[in-house]
Amino acid sequence: MTEKAGERPARVVVVDDQTVVREGIVMLLGLLPGVEVVGAAGDGEEAVRLVAEVAPDVVLMDLRMPRCDGVEATRRIRAEHPATQVVVLTTYADDASLFPALRAGARGYLTKDAGGDEIVRAVHSVLCGDAGLAPSIQRRLLERLSESEPRRAGPPEPPDGLTTRETEVLVLIAEGLDNHQIASRLHVSTATVKTHINNLFAKSGIKDRAQAVRYAYGKGLAGPPGGCIT
Repeated sequence: MTEKAGERPARVVVVDDQTVVREGIVMLLGLLPGVEVVGAAGDGEEAVRLVAEVAPDVVLMDLRMPRCDGVEATRRIRAEHPATQVVVLTTYADDASLFPALRAGARGYLTKDAGGDEIVRAVHSVLCGDAGLAPSIQRRLLERLSESEPRRAGPPEPPDGLTTRETEVLVLIAEGLDNHQIASRLHVSTATVKTHINNLFAKSGIKDRAQAVRYAYGKGLAGPPGGCIT
């Protein structure tokens, strides 16, 4: 990533409780255009204090740290310093780490196998109002969204005291099937079908098949009746 002429680098604070990792990230970012490391912290408490002192644009935040973990530090930073964005940089990509961090206000989420260019892209993405997410994290969010979609409601409860079988017969009538076709579909005799029809007609006050179609439609059991019902 190249830095545009006249565009100031993003001011970044690095937070990680492992000294070797923290210093390695600082060194890596120091070699890349577009970012300027303005501080480093070893835990969440130190990170919150440092943000108050240097007002960075972005914090690269580890999650599992002593005293104050990354989720709580993110929550406090976003509440007290809303101009500072947070990009999580962690070893962990499980749901128990990902979703609390995003709910706390993190705008980006990377794992520590991310390269320097990917980190810089995420930093600039969150500063532009976008999300700075690793591709694997984007896929997980989409999967979770798909998993959480409400299931379609099941079929309506049988109306007017109809049994489940009588309701099935009513729906098939509404689909235009005759008694023989209904018997074949349900694997019963035509006499049994006629018994079900007599019972459902009596319970619902229906007098003929045309009324049955309209009744099924009105109860939400079938689509709108066509224009050729006699």
